[in-house]
Amino acid sequence: MTPHAPLIIDIAGTTLTKTDKQRLRHPLVGGVILFGRNWSDRQQLTKLCRKIKKVRPDALICVDHEGGRVQRFKTDGFTHLPPMRALGELWLTGEGADTGAAALRACNAATATGYVLGAELRACGVDFSFAPVLDLDHGGSGVIGDRAFARDARMVTLLAQALLHGLRQAGMANCGKHFPGHGYAVADSHVDVPVDERPLATLLADDAAPYGWLSASLSSVMPAHVIYPQVDNRPAGFSARWLQDILRRELGFQGAVFSDDLSMAGARQIEGRTVSPTEAAVAALQAGCDMVLLCNQSLVDDGAPLEAWLDGMTEALLKHQWRPSTASEQRRLALLPTMPAQPWDDLMCEPRYIHALGLLP
Repeated sequence: MTPHAPLIIDIAGTTLTKTDKQRLRHPLVGGVILFGRNWSDRQQLTKLCRKIKKVRPDALICVDHEGGRVQRFKTDGFTHLPPMRALGELWLTGEGADTGAAALRACNAATATGYVLGAELRACGVDFSFAPVLDLDHGGSGVIGDRAFARDARMVTLLAQALLHGLRQAGMANCGKHFPGHGYAVADSHVDVPVDERPLATLLADDAAPYGWLSASLSSVMPAHVIYPQVDNRPAGFSARWLQDILRRELGFQGAVFSDDLSMAGARQIEGRTVSPTEAAVAALQAGCDMVLLCNQSLVDDGAPLEAWLDGMTEALLKHQWRPSTASEQRRLALLPTMPAQPWDDLMCEPRYIHALGLLP
């Protein structure tokens, strides 16, 4: 076992195969990210999470479960959570918008949303969700769109702070994304390499502002696969300038840093050169990421790209192309829940949960 297990992998189906178990036992693997294909019902999900923990007790079981169109589990009792824009609209147009009462109700609703989100996932054995989105809604990004709370960085910060409180009530850590901001660039980093030409001063005063204001509250941050050429020629997730100089030193962030999915188009080009998932992961770790994700590769050629990644990262470690970090491993372990999860049937009867459901927009 290395002092640092930075790799987050995926699995192909609703049960663990022998191959999945072998990959989970790899000393560099520190977590699993689940998708809709890993779900059939609550009983199956709970059993799958239990099996993962049996193989690897310290594995961080993750999911993208934000609400709205990015919610992996939506049936068998899971609440259909609102998109974050609904909370921003409640602030701006709800009753008492002119007196501030609507803003306070929106923050209360955000806390309720965070609690329901975290409590339902944890009741099924999921440790962690990559939420909330802190991107500002500039109106031009289809991939962000209603995933953003609002255009105003102050509104985003306060609504996110309230949602973080709800997650904490459920015993779940959080992840602000996509640093320093994906809301202005129009291109979708899943299929393209977005570029944001604005200067650093503008970015820090606007899109990146929530990260500074929430630096004591965020458990983790995920940088954007966006290039900000006036700051660095590399996408933010591969940039020591962004991750170490600005996020950690200037903004004071102390938590964990995840790469975004390294299979995305925005992660496959660094300074004009096409890179492999291994090269991308090494670059992200060298820049300051604590953990790196490679998603949906278990579906390709029986997982051959995932096997190649595990082998490549092991070789890169042996060649000293990246250094294990005890601090990074401590940040990973700090994301694991420390309080027991409430069983689903008990949760359904809990007064706090029932009250929270009534507050959702």
